[in-house]
Amino acid sequence: MDLKSKPLTKTRINPGAKTKGGKRELKKGGFLKVWGPGLIVMLADTDAGCLITAAQSGAQWGYTMVLPQLLLIPILYMAQEMTVRLGIVTGKGHGELIRENFGFGWACLSAGTLALSVVGALLTEFVGVAGVGELFGISKWITIPIATIILVGIAFSGSYRRVEKVGIIVGLAELAFVVAMVMVHPQMNELLSGLTSIPLGEPSYIYLVAANVGAVIMPWMIFYQQGAVVDKGLSKKTIKKERHDTAVGTLITQGIMIVVVVTFAATIGRLGKHPSLNTVGEIVHALVPFIGSWQAKTLIGASMLGGSLVAALVVALAGTWGITEVLGWKHSLNEHLNKKNFGFYAIYALAHIIGAVLVLANVGLVSLAITVEVMNALLLPIVLGFLLALEAKALPDKYRMHGFYKWLVTILCLLVMIFGLYMIGPATNLW
Repeated sequence: MDLKSKPLTKTRINPGAKTKGGKRELKKGGFLKVWGPGLIVMLADTDAGCLITAAQSGAQWGYTMVLPQLLLIPILYMAQEMTVRLGIVTGKGHGELIRENFGFGWACLSAGTLALSVVGALLTEFVGVAGVGELFGISKWITIPIATIILVGIAFSGSYRRVEKVGIIVGLAELAFVVAMVMVHPQMNELLSGLTSIPLGEPSYIYLVAANVGAVIMPWMIFYQQGAVVDKGLSKKTIKKERHDTAVGTLITQGIMIVVVVTFAATIGRLGKHPSLNTVGEIVHALVPFIGSWQAKTLIGASMLGGSLVAALVVALAGTWGITEVLGWKHSLNEHLNKKNFGFYAIYALAHIIGAVLVLANVGLVSLAITVEVMNALLLPIVLGFLLALEAKALPDKYRMHGFYKWLVTILCLLVMIFGLYMIGPATNLW
């Protein structure tokens, strides 16, 4: 489908948007009406799995793991910024654009792998929720059903804006990790020294770098932010403000990752110990000698719970948008449940229910987690490949990348794809 030959004035506006002449008003404080998709998707990026990866990185390689996190900031921003332009200019979600530009078969492939990845990611988030509850002696049979009901209920409120606000507020609990970092008193001279030391010759260091690269751009992030700017009804005039939203979100999520790395570099990493850090409980136990039991449980628990809940919300919506876009079903959060959008809400609720049931049933969680890691690694090249192709094909020339910036983004995306594929071998060796 050649979008150059088709007028782009019929950008889809969501039913709840306040518009005038098809354009959203940007009056005083207008950025608050525009900001949100970038913040919430970035907070979701720092989920339980990512925080655990950051903790392992700091514990094993200390401050040398801070530089990779800094270098990932522009890569993450560049990838997500493309979704902003694609969503706002075309008024269509990622799955819908793939179907229109590359055919129903490719769209089904993309949506199918996304669905598997989403269910797998939800397992991780529910395991995180269960882990936090167990810190305080609360059974997963209580925490997971409650979390499921809350997450499903939020989406059924009939307002994208409400879902977004709740998600951001919950996700900001991740900042509790900053307090933990301050309490361990990291040494600035050691941090600066770590920024200049990069042990590229060490296989375990490269493996953790690859794990961090693979974790920074999740496939579902692409689907979510593009679907979110469409559902929010943003016009072309808001592209600049939404870029700012994405940039601030990028700095926050990578800032949190750096905080976690520094916290464990200043504690476990400094002592040269390498304890197992694969669960919420193990992370809390590792910090207890340095900040105290109650403090560790409260601060780490709040961070993990906030990251898990906002990620579960975003991941499920990303998968639901992607699937319903490909199928051509109604897919907006701005309408209450009715016959026309029943499929949208049913898929969203079912994703949470399946994830919750699998975690409660303990159905091979270790092997499932490994499968998810491999699935994300395989899906990332597909998603980023489609993203670059759509940016070049679905947008009018005015809104495309050009010159040096275009080549820079393309090369960085290719590097992320390579690191993602690199993770497949080490992950499958765990089976």
